[in-house]
Formats: sequence, C-alpha cells, structure tokens
Amino acid sequence: MKILPAIDLKGGQCVRLKRGDYGTAHKVAEDPVQTAKSFLAAGAGLIHMVDLDGAKDGNHANYEVVKQVVAQTGAAVELGGGIRTMEDIDAVLALGISRAIIGSAAVENPALVKQAVQKYGAKIAVGIDALCGTVRTRGWLEDSGEDFLAFAKRMESYGVQTIIFTDIDKDGMLEGPNFDQLTQLRHAVNCEIVASGGVTTLEDIRRLCEIGIDAAIAGKAVYTGTLDLAAAIQLGEAKP
Repeated sequence: MKILPAIDLKGGQCVRLKRGDYGTAHKVAEDPVQTAKSFLAAGAGLIHMVDLDGAKDGNHANYEVVKQVVAQTGAAVELGGGIRTMEDIDAVLALGISRAIIGSAAVENPALVKQAVQKYGAKIAVGIDALCGTVRTRGWLEDSGEDFLAFAKRMESYGVQTIIFTDIDKDGMLEGPNFDQLTQLRHAVNCEIVASGGVTTLEDIRRLCEIGIDAAIAGKAVYTGTLDLAAAIQLGEAKP
C-alpha cells in the first residue's frame, strides 16, 4: 500500500484545515519545495497536493508553486483543487503533474470525466469528498445530495481507475479514517481507492491494508509528528 504525504496550498503556503473549514487554516511548514524534499527523503513515491484557493474560487495562483515543487525536486505529484475544464486539466498536466484530480467538476459535469479519461487515461483521478454519506463540492462547501457509493460506481463505469475518498468529518482531526465507509467503498468498486482524512497512526495503516485500500494520504499527522512518515511508508510497502 502506498503512503502519499500531503501538501495543501493556500496563498502559496503549506497549510492544514480542520474538516475543510477555511477559517481554521494554519501554516504547517515554511516552504513547499523543502517540504516536498523532506517527503522524498522519507521514501515517498508520490506527493498529494491540493490547491485550496482553486477548490474554493477557481483561482490558480498556486500553480507556480506546484511547478516549482515538480521542477526543483523531481517529485511525482498528483494535484487537485479547482480543476473544472479540459483546459484546466491540460494546464495541470503541463506543469509536470503525474495525475490530475477532478473533484467538484465530476459531480457538476460528468461528461468532463469521460472526456478526460478518454484523453489521459490513468493520469485522471476522481476525488470523492463526502459528509454524512453524500458528496460535497466547491471546496466542501456545497452538498450535492448524491450518495457517495452510487457516485463512485458511476465514475468507475466511465473508466476512472483511481478514486480518492475523503470523509470530511475526519479530515484534519487526527481521529482515524472512516473505516466503515471505506469498507463499503471497497466492496462497491474494483478501481484503486486512496483513503484520505484522519490517517493518524501506524495502526490506521494496518487496518487500511486489511480492508484492501490501495493507498492512503497522510497530512496533519505527518506535520505534527504523530505519524512517522518513513515508518508508515515502510509498513505500507510491507503490505500487499
């Protein structure tokens, strides 16, 4: 199982939120490039980046920072946040990104997902951000009312190979992932599932492996030192 350390960008800075609340944003590291280098030194093979400004209002001011991270570290990076058109997808992948994550637009414009997958295949992932079982959009601020399992099945039917699932209620709270919903999702689809939100301990990693999750995103726990990233990566690599 892969462990993906996270860098969330707001105003060009590395920040973390609690339960997606932009009012809780606080800086957790000084420099995104140095942070990425530290993740690579710990053994990370892929870094998860989120453009929080893009997710909220479509502003792509953080793209230059993302480009610097890729160019100066050589890291493989996946990026989500504010990717809403084919032009956005083309621009993101032109930055050197390994995988573009479509979030809100997958709900609001499913045809975009079909078109993107047809053009880019495995370089496209869909982010499913859920609260109380329904999919949220626009930086987690709006409730689509769509059941997360039904939505996941529909995305898989379009050819999506990777789903990144976040339980918003767990995100940034250091309380562990939503294992129940992740288990339901594992039974519902066959594509790769990346767990996001609440990954805090090595025991969380073990449990995610046990239920067949393919990868996990680690954010706040890495910055606080609650989770040893190198140990988590080693544990994940030891599990099928």
